[in-house]
Amino acid sequence: MKTPRFIQAASPVLNGAGQVMFQQSAWTGIFFLIGIFWGAYECHTPAVAWGAVVGLIASTIAGYLLEPDGKGGAAGLWGFNGILVGCAFPTFLEDTWLMWAALVFCSMLSTWVRTGLNNLMAPFKINSLTFPFVLLTWLFLLSSRILDGIAPASLSTPELAEHFSPELSTSFGDLVIYWLKGVSQVFLINSWVTGIFFLVGLALCSRWAAVWAAIGSAISLSLAILFKADGADIASGLFGFSPVLTGIAIGCTFYSPNVKSAAWAVVAIIATFFIQAAMDVFMMPFGLPTLTGPFCIATWLFLLPLYKFDKGGDMHSEWDSEWDSFVNKVKAREAKKK
Repeated sequence: MKTPRFIQAASPVLNGAGQVMFQQSAWTGIFFLIGIFWGAYECHTPAVAWGAVVGLIASTIAGYLLEPDGKGGAAGLWGFNGILVGCAFPTFLEDTWLMWAALVFCSMLSTWVRTGLNNLMAPFKINSLTFPFVLLTWLFLLSSRILDGIAPASLSTPELAEHFSPELSTSFGDLVIYWLKGVSQVFLINSWVTGIFFLVGLALCSRWAAVWAAIGSAISLSLAILFKADGADIASGLFGFSPVLTGIAIGCTFYSPNVKSAAWAVVAIIATFFIQAAMDVFMMPFGLPTLTGPFCIATWLFLLPLYKFDKGGDMHSEWDSEWDSFVNKVKAREAKKK
């Protein structure tokens, strides 16, 4: 199927949406945006959908301002942190013009912070992933506690951990809904229909990515029920989104799909679930969401050993190419010093 010209022209922006789940595909980006709009309007939070668009565009423009060659922009690697910022700000902050100004600024900042963190992490052969979004959003949400112009709207009250109710409906239909919401919550959307859009969007670019997203959400849902996590959080898919991203990252992005990498990915997904639970407790006294922090930590931990699970080693994707580029730059600087 031939891609229409207007989609080709918008591909740097649309790819940015797809790159949240490691997919360089304008069609995947379109399905992701459709899912975001559906879920946001279904939950009566349209600002989240429009915030995603604003954050995506702002962060992409920020990349072109400092890197006019456009290599990272064409692949969508400047937009994925920005779109997440755009989803998070209207979710947790009051809808004011100052919030939108902060959203644009933070989205643009995420692109530049990403470049800096990638340079910092290059010697360890790991990527900053979505941590620029996590770090900057935490800072802005914390500052909102004393800034009425961007006052919190749905941030939790700072508190110490306590016992939660594990009561939950476990009918087959409800379990499917929880599973799909685990996928949709990657973009902070609480909608099982959005989860379907996301899985279809993934399958259009990579069937393996769709499979690992489904597996990640299923494993985390099973563990949450088995270990009797809070029923309300399970029903909203809040234990699924980080394992979904970890599954895609380890299962088919940074490693070629095979039996050994699949086993490694399953272990990584399980670890992400427990990291998620631990970070939930750790962040409670601050009244902050963990966002995709558990995914970042788990993926770093499982990339740092630098295991090779096939003859060719890691997959060659836009993420890997950029990763290698940063490593080569660091090596070149070290050689000049010598």
